[in-house]
Amino acid sequence: MSERLPELMRQRLAAPLPGRPAQARYAPQLSFGRHFGPPFTGARDAAVALLLFRPRGAGEEWAVPLTLRPLELTHHGGQVSLPGGGIDAGETIEQAALRELSEEIGVHANQVQTLGRLTPLYLYNSHYQVNPCVVVTERPVDFQLNPGEVEELIEIPLGELTSIGRQESEPPQCTLCRRGVEFNAPVIPHDQHRIWGATAMILGEFTSLLADIYPG
Repeated sequence: MSERLPELMRQRLAAPLPGRPAQARYAPQLSFGRHFGPPFTGARDAAVALLLFRPRGAGEEWAVPLTLRPLELTHHGGQVSLPGGGIDAGETIEQAALRELSEEIGVHANQVQTLGRLTPLYLYNSHYQVNPCVVVTERPVDFQLNPGEVEELIEIPLGELTSIGRQESEPPQCTLCRRGVEFNAPVIPHDQHRIWGATAMILGEFTSLLADIYPG
């Protein structure tokens, strides 16, 4: 991947975004378009951080860290997520995303630069309006995981995400069961993990940007 990735991604995020069509490729069967309607009155704002970093240092391939949430968590337990959470009073979207990045995986605000935002996504099930922020660090990263929120750190190489963004075929599906209801959901497979739901929808838009930057 190019040394110019941060600059190229900043420029692409400043242009019109792929938005809902890119997100919709990964919308679960049960969503019925509800992720794309206006948020209900009283919906709480949340922010997530999509971090670009180099696992093996300068000059090596970029990657994105995701977190596997502990099964015992009330919300999204056992799912693969981006670091994030609710926006506190007085915080901007970027401040909240960076705070959550620090609290969950130990990457602090003074280590990163903000490149821009992806399209907001309303989660009708949890009543959150999620605002994804793309950030980058050029420094070596020593992740410090919060065991109360993170069971495992998952690093996805950017080359893998770029290949997904270039694919014209429909993404693979898996059958899931939540609260006694079975449904199908498009997934992004990585190693033994299946990334689905809001995280897959956010990554779906991000992979579209990567395909624009690196059309192949």
